[in-house]
Amino acid sequence: MSVVTPAPSGTVDESAIAEKAERAVDRIMAARHGIAQVIFGQQSVVEQTLVTILAGGHGLLVGVPGLAKTKLVETLGTVLGLNARRIQFTPDLMPSDILGAEVMEQSADGSRAFRFIQGPIFSQLLMADEINRASPRTQSALLQAMQEYHVTVAGHPYDLPRPFHVLATQNPLEQEGTYPLPEAQLDRFLMQIDVHYPDRDAERSILLETTGANQVAPQTTMEAAELAEYQQLVRQMPVGESVVEAILNLVRAARPDGEDASDEITRLIAWGPGPRASQALMLTVRARALVDGRLAPSIDDVLALAEPVLQHRMALTFAARADGHTVRDLIRRVKERIT
Repeated sequence: MSVVTPAPSGTVDESAIAEKAERAVDRIMAARHGIAQVIFGQQSVVEQTLVTILAGGHGLLVGVPGLAKTKLVETLGTVLGLNARRIQFTPDLMPSDILGAEVMEQSADGSRAFRFIQGPIFSQLLMADEINRASPRTQSALLQAMQEYHVTVAGHPYDLPRPFHVLATQNPLEQEGTYPLPEAQLDRFLMQIDVHYPDRDAERSILLETTGANQVAPQTTMEAAELAEYQQLVRQMPVGESVVEAILNLVRAARPDGEDASDEITRLIAWGPGPRASQALMLTVRARALVDGRLAPSIDDVLALAEPVLQHRMALTFAARADGHTVRDLIRRVKERIT
């Protein structure tokens, strides 16, 4: 099998990458174990969230209230050693409540000067709770930060701490008084992670472990600098040519005007994923391999991550929605064409 290796500056030492990956796997497994002590069930959600962070991206957690989305983000911040902050998005939230603002200060000699007071966005892990509750103006305050990792206030750029990740939550049911995220902002999220109800055994564990006098507190198992090292490692991992082709086939078949799309699928798509989706898959399949203890991704990783990477980057036509089609069904049909 031919292998495509990312082309960083300098020579790639594959044995050194493999050695780093083996050490990283042990540390990542310890982090997963630490999260599992607090978050019961939701293995897929935990895996996809870890994949998002290891790939250096942002995640959109979609689920009804009460499924421990906030608890998961808090636990991740502690376990991964990140400085975490939370913002509750509300209709009256202003951009300055997120970014910070300049204030006028007067010194002892009577002179005056502006001083910038940082907002909660200056953190390593930002939880944007119910992000669609805020107005588009406030939502847009995150756009520059999520893409360029700095913010501009009063014409002055301010760099954000690194690593920097946004994990936003959204309620899929209660949409009254909300502002749907624009396509440009949805595209900034590496993955949309759907949070479902726990199974019976997981819910039993929740009852027994979280309602007693003693509750397990998450413990730090990793440092921010260590996480940044693993994020760089993800970009150095080799990728097989078959995996690259599977990514291209998948993304291009999900576009309305792609040459790889069939007429049957094309007529159902209003707009499809762009090159950023291909980039997201290229990163996340490597990160998923590392989370699962493997040193290289496979086509199974592409298929497993197709839905969380693509579903928020495409939309159906009105006729397709009227006929009862869904984006998830369409992605499943596209996946069948590349297997």
